Amino acid sequence: MKLRLLGLAAACSLSFATGASAQGVKIGILNDQSGVYADYGGKGSIEAARMAIEDFGGDVLGKPVELVTADHQNKPDLAVSIARKWYDAEGVDMITELTTSSVALAIQELSNQQKKIDIVIGAATSRITGDACTPYGFHWAFDTRALAVGTGGALTEQGGDTWFFLTADYAFGYSLEKDTSEIVKARGGKVLGSVRHPLNSSDFSSFLLQAQSSKAKVVGLANAGLDTINSIKQAAEFGIVAGGQKMAGLLMTLAEVHGLGLQAAQGLVLTEAFYWDRDDTSRAFAERYFKRVGRMPSMIQAGTYSSVLSYLKAVKAAGTKDSEAVAKKLKELPVDDAFAKGKVLANGRFVHDMYLFEVKKPSESTKPWDYYKLLTTVPGDKAFPTAADSGCPLTK
Repeated sequence: MKLRLLGLAAACSLSFATGASAQGVKIGILNDQSGVYADYGGKGSIEAARMAIEDFGGDVLGKPVELVTADHQNKPDLAVSIARKWYDAEGVDMITELTTSSVALAIQELSNQQKKIDIVIGAATSRITGDACTPYGFHWAFDTRALAVGTGGALTEQGGDTWFFLTADYAFGYSLEKDTSEIVKARGGKVLGSVRHPLNSSDFSSFLLQAQSSKAKVVGLANAGLDTINSIKQAAEFGIVAGGQKMAGLLMTLAEVHGLGLQAAQGLVLTEAFYWDRDDTSRAFAERYFKRVGRMPSMIQAGTYSSVLSYLKAVKAAGTKDSEAVAKKLKELPVDDAFAKGKVLANGRFVHDMYLFEVKKPSESTKPWDYYKLLTTVPGDKAFPTAADSGCPLTK
């Protein structure tokens, strides 16, 4: 009987190993699909990931690529619970998108423990490839420093030399305010104050009154998604822009501009990594995406496409889905796709050009989704720090 049990155990072990080896690559999209950032990335990012898998051919190393998705509701504890189940029980190899900086930091820590790759798209804090960097963590679309260099630097140089911040009360907001403040001060400007508001706030009146009374030339919105939209709409009710102050959306995407409409958003200056009407390649990708989703892609959705495509290319080049080997290839292979062209640094930061845009007036828009005019291109090596200067302990 004992020998029979041992034989059965060995057979079960062999069966499990065979099943595990037969499983193809499994990618997880973990983001906000129903809350304040639903339009910012949301289900559109899932569709972008599907496009990347299809464009790659649907399989890698002779095995199928599978996509799983979940809504983390902007709750780090929920996100970690989902990710742990994905890693431990469902064989997920890589998690991407990761809207919300508090979520991204938590998942990056878990992924490091599990020796799994995470590629952050929708979260902004520069800590992801700074002091919180890991051997398996990557940051793809943008970060708070790049946004600060673009919008903060440009507005300060144009005479907006006094600032007041409306800041989302969590890691992303703190990082965006800090990075922008440093750029403003480095360009000779002053920060007159700041106020923090809860995520997904519906009433910004008290915060906006403080901004108005500060007399700062620029009110910097260190928030995103619906919080940015509501801030701008309510600022109009208080006559902040009419009174001579300028509103700066420090993290705005095409989704938020679309939500506001050109009448309300005209004249806003913002920094993005992607615009659908940038060139022939971006237009071709955007038109395919539009047919599937009914909206033009934001930089989060285009960035998700790029991250999934780049990950699959790295798996193919490595000849394995082992995280060590794939992470090495991600840092070796150049990136050149519909989202951006650039390189990945030793700290996991994808370096590419950023773009400073001004939102068009309604009279300047000639077709649907024609929202931006390009003010300047910020070269990648100006937008992002070197790996050695990032604060990442892996590069010391």
